[in-house]
Amino acid sequence: MGKMVTSAERPVPVSRLNDMVKGWVERMGTIWVEGQLTQVAAKPNWKLAYLTLRDTERQASVKLTCPAKLVRDSPVPLDDGARVVVRGKPAFYAGRGEFSLWTTEIRPVGVGELLARIEALRNQLAGEGLFDPSRKRRLPYLPQLIGLITSRDSAAERDVRSVAEDRWPEVAFRTVHTPVQGADAAPKVIEALRTLDADPEVDVIIIARGGGSVEDLLPFSEEALQRAVAAAGTPVVSAIGHEPDHPVLDNVADLRAATPTDAAKRVVPDVAAERDLLAEARARAAAALRNWVRREERGLSQLRSRPVLANPMTPIETRREEIGRALDLARRDISQLLARERERVTGLRARVATLGPAATLARGYSVVQVVPRDGTPPEVVTEIGQTPPGSQLRIRVTDGSITAAGMSTRPAD
Repeated sequence: MGKMVTSAERPVPVSRLNDMVKGWVERMGTIWVEGQLTQVAAKPNWKLAYLTLRDTERQASVKLTCPAKLVRDSPVPLDDGARVVVRGKPAFYAGRGEFSLWTTEIRPVGVGELLARIEALRNQLAGEGLFDPSRKRRLPYLPQLIGLITSRDSAAERDVRSVAEDRWPEVAFRTVHTPVQGADAAPKVIEALRTLDADPEVDVIIIARGGGSVEDLLPFSEEALQRAVAAAGTPVVSAIGHEPDHPVLDNVADLRAATPTDAAKRVVPDVAAERDLLAEARARAAAALRNWVRREERGLSQLRSRPVLANPMTPIETRREEIGRALDLARRDISQLLARERERVTGLRARVATLGPAATLARGYSVVQVVPRDGTPPEVVTEIGQTPPGSQLRIRVTDGSITAAGMSTRPAD
């Protein structure tokens, strides 16, 4: 492409200029660029992410554009200040006249690479369930012997021992000194862990060291150590560095302490506080017992004051009187019923006597019966057809009967 000649009389439009620059830029191939990230903008619903890569020494910067997924899926957070190496192709947007680097890969540099490796291991172990709360072992309430893994004459060892002994003077330690940084640190810590775990007198194991850089704390993110801690039968406490430090051991251990001092506080109870609790519990128990005795005494006093306890025969006498009254009422009711029934029977008897045949006979009447010859019982004569002449008759009167014979019959006028 030849050199373009322009002048005040023959200027080029802005769009033409931008198109020319775009052509020059796009002839550049893919390049790797190192710098520090700033102004990271990648929202969950965005398809693209926008970042700025800055050269901290020369105060130069370039805008980066990449798929938002590249930022979201990064093994380490791509936050402001992260040192990275990016792979991208220069691009120029003619409409806005802006230069950018279309990025297809972002790699942490230095510490970032270490953090990326640590984060990848963290994700792997989490996927295997080594961080699952259900597998965490409970620490003993009062350990008789504490296993301590730390460096010789370190501040971490002094902090753990002094704080623990202040809280519970009878506490005992079995300490194994190991390197806590460098290539030998992880193998030595694993060896010490297995030694203490095999000791049946050790109730809990603390792995402790002071703070340091990411490189210094790297042994406590080694995979072999994590698997050794997960396989241990004794509860393990991670007390590495200070609050911001977060090696993988913190996730695998049964308890993560913010500092070695915090580990001693979490593992050993405070004897003064425990004694205060005992005293308080004893006082509350005594008060509860005294209150219970008072309530029982009041209850007994109330029971003694009741009439039934003053004279136990009172309820029996009361019931006896009630039964006597009930019997009297029953006798009265039965007597009245019998009297009424006697009067009724007497009246019925009088009516029967008045209407019966004896009374009729006493007034001068008689009863005539015909006696059949076939031996059947006599029949009262009510019509003349029953007594043909010659019939045997029996006439009942008041004081007996008369046997007679029928001579003749005559119909009524």
